[in-house]
Amino acid sequence: MSTSTANPRQDPVLEATPERLLAARKAVISSSIGAALEWFDIIVFASFAVVISEIFYPEGDPVFSLILTFATFAISYLVRPIGGLVLGRFADRRGRKPALTLTLFLMMLGTLLMAIAPTYSQIGVWGALIILASRLLQGFSAGGEFGTATTFLVETAPHRKMYYASWQIASQGASMALASAFGFALNTYLSDEALHSWGWRVPFVIGLLVGPVGLYIRSKLDETEEFTSRPPAKSPLRTLFANHWGRILAASASVGVATISVYMILFMPTFAMSNLGISPTAAYLGGILAGLICLIGSPLVGRLADRVGPARIMTYAAIAALVLAWPLFQLIVTQRSVPAFIFVIAVLGVIMAFYFAPLPGMLSVLFPAEIRGTGLSTAYNIGVTLLGGIAPLVLTWLLDITGSLNSPSVYYMGVAVLSLIGLFFVRRHYGQR
Repeated sequence: MSTSTANPRQDPVLEATPERLLAARKAVISSSIGAALEWFDIIVFASFAVVISEIFYPEGDPVFSLILTFATFAISYLVRPIGGLVLGRFADRRGRKPALTLTLFLMMLGTLLMAIAPTYSQIGVWGALIILASRLLQGFSAGGEFGTATTFLVETAPHRKMYYASWQIASQGASMALASAFGFALNTYLSDEALHSWGWRVPFVIGLLVGPVGLYIRSKLDETEEFTSRPPAKSPLRTLFANHWGRILAASASVGVATISVYMILFMPTFAMSNLGISPTAAYLGGILAGLICLIGSPLVGRLADRVGPARIMTYAAIAALVLAWPLFQLIVTQRSVPAFIFVIAVLGVIMAFYFAPLPGMLSVLFPAEIRGTGLSTAYNIGVTLLGGIAPLVLTWLLDITGSLNSPSVYYMGVAVLSLIGLFFVRRHYGQR
């Protein structure tokens, strides 16, 4: 089985005409809406994990209820690689535009189920099963969203491909800031009874309202020239797994620091409330700050990646993650103060912006255009599932069995090491800067 190290055929250089620049801006808007809805839904679920555990899994030990909630969260990630394979193949066979429309529609259905799900007190365990169905649907659709949207962005952009692809991450930063703002406002201004009764549903309803706008914008997009200018791959899955195993493994490992940084920040409200006795509002304020850092910083890092190369920037960011993880957690464990908590989350946000922003562009050029949707979706979702999506569950379990409040930093450092290994192969074997 081949794991060819030859570079994929270079994409054609498009002239930066006003029409193509306009198309690139439309691609940024349409892709950003899908990414924003995907991540807003994910972040809200993780942010309100304690509330969800109490109203959908109320029986037994609170820690066990929280583990069940994060297990539901983690199970949704098991279907992400399947969604990436199915929807990525659909994008490579049928086109980027129809795949973008389908993924957004499926995400809206998942968010709708979450917004209307009856609680345990209303229909018993059926409520938890509806939540599970919502997470599975959201996970399947999200599995195809990142790869398809990034492929569309990169193929539409006439130049500065890293910059245009980085808007995928900027939109995730916007989602993190907005979801954290909802968490802060609802926890601050609603009574505990109101929060458990209806308040936790508000962000899902708001997120659902964005979907139709995204569907309308995506329906008006044109297919990319790069897709229409060459015949579709007859079997993108077969081509990918027969010839590009090395690229899949290197790319999946390279996703590590990006995804663990996101999910570490999402875990912080639960960590603050359950383990440190700090109000979760501190973590929400930190999430707002980290989201804004990512929103503003990602396009700037994308511009830098076009100049010096994405893999180089990501390598330095991964080294920073490895070196800083233990001291950052030691700071919040010893200080247990709101300023320290916000500072640590802000630093994680900086690491996330420098590592995550160049990632979509780097992954997109790692795979040939005829299998780009399939390859990018598969590699990204394997990395997210194994290194990020299960992180809240693993972190809750580690804290419970070790009793060490520094144990999350060890997991973070382990993922950073895997990312550095992946980046080594991306740079040395596949010629990425």
